[in-house]
Amino acid sequence: MSQSIDVSTVQTDLFVGGKWVPAAAGDRFDVLDPATGDLIATVADGRVDDAMAAVDAAAAAAEDWAATAPRQRAEILRRAFELMTEQSEQLARLVSLENGKALVDARGEVAYAAEFFRWYSEEAVRSIGSVQTAPSGANRIVVVRQPVGICVLVTPWNFPAAMATRKIGPALAAGCTVVLKPASDTPLTALAMAQVLADAGVPPGVVNVVPSRKSGQVVSAMLHDDRVRKLSFTGSTEVGRVLLAQAADQVVNCSMELGGNAPFVVFADADLDAAIEGAMIAKMRNAGEACTAANRFYVERSVADEFSRRLAERMSALVVGPGLDDGTQVGPLVNEETVGKVDDLVQAAVADGARALAGGSRADRTGWYFEPTVLVDVAPTSTILREEIFGPVAPVVAFDTEDEAVRLANDTEFGLVSYVYTGDLGRGMRVSERLDSGMVGLNRGLVSDPAAPFGGTKQSGVGREGGHEGMLDYLESKYIAVTW
Repeated sequence: MSQSIDVSTVQTDLFVGGKWVPAAAGDRFDVLDPATGDLIATVADGRVDDAMAAVDAAAAAAEDWAATAPRQRAEILRRAFELMTEQSEQLARLVSLENGKALVDARGEVAYAAEFFRWYSEEAVRSIGSVQTAPSGANRIVVVRQPVGICVLVTPWNFPAAMATRKIGPALAAGCTVVLKPASDTPLTALAMAQVLADAGVPPGVVNVVPSRKSGQVVSAMLHDDRVRKLSFTGSTEVGRVLLAQAADQVVNCSMELGGNAPFVVFADADLDAAIEGAMIAKMRNAGEACTAANRFYVERSVADEFSRRLAERMSALVVGPGLDDGTQVGPLVNEETVGKVDDLVQAAVADGARALAGGSRADRTGWYFEPTVLVDVAPTSTILREEIFGPVAPVVAFDTEDEAVRLANDTEFGLVSYVYTGDLGRGMRVSERLDSGMVGLNRGLVSDPAAPFGGTKQSGVGREGGHEGMLDYLESKYIAVTW
């Protein structure tokens, strides 16, 4: 049974300088329900002038916010955590409504998102510098940390709450002001987060939110304003490359969390029960619409058939339906383009000789659904092994040796996260060190944690989010040479 949410309580204008304002040109765009394709709301469609007004507001607030005592910034972030926790059910339903994810996943996301405010409320008072004597003995080397400046934050649709807080939390803790440009598929959650932060006591202009369908123009204009000193982007590698090139014009500090193509490696000595449980988490959290989602399953040949059969049984049993319906485990994908891409990848794999043990096609219902799918006999050259699937599809490939498993896992331009299951801890650590990715889940299907550095190698990004490292990305180190 569907659980409703009153969207009329969510602000749908731009949030600039602590006020809700319409777009200067009066433009608005539609936000659709992925479960039905129906209209949820219309949202102000910001243009370049609106983005510049947000930068103006961030610049006006920057000096005072940077000078605000770390403890005061910490208390505001702590209050934001408490408000998110109090409003968690309403926020989860909003996420589910505009994103499509199952309510159980949306609740998990909101809890995870709130933790970034709590973590960075604790980190705000730990912007620690250093003092040392120069090797020559001539002077002291004093290093202080200072806010990098105005930050442009660009977030994706798949985790509209968590990707916002993972950037806003450390930026505010460090003393930076921000302009958030949320994904146009899921702007309502970001606007709700702006209200949470305002209610928590964030001063006007410190956080600004500008939804826009003209993302390229709006972000480019901000990156070419010399007051903007930081870009934090989460999204595709393709768009990330474009933004990195634009950021180079003003030498803007960049943190980029880009695409993934995560391998899930299962050795014959692994606990298969645990491996199946981990696979379900790594693959099916958010219906596979996550950069950390297991994308390629490499299983030692002697257990590959059993693993595939058991995974197919579990995937086939999942309840597919609208995210807000009780009992739904797999919601719709976010839009028609996404479900079309997933379908194209699966059909191409089947044309190359793959077999579907479960699913294999779009679900026969209204909305943007794809059946939970397990593919076997996948050709090594299949496109589905090269591209990020971003859907509920698990292609399985057998391997024979440890070296082969590592080679297959590393055979990608991406390097965000890898998963390894083995009963031999020595092998697990050895393989984890050989895998070319920024994160490894060793006998775990979940790696994300606000207290841990999140990020990748190769074309999966630059910099880290989360942990102490996450705040350092919003600070500049200033060296002062002094003699006393």
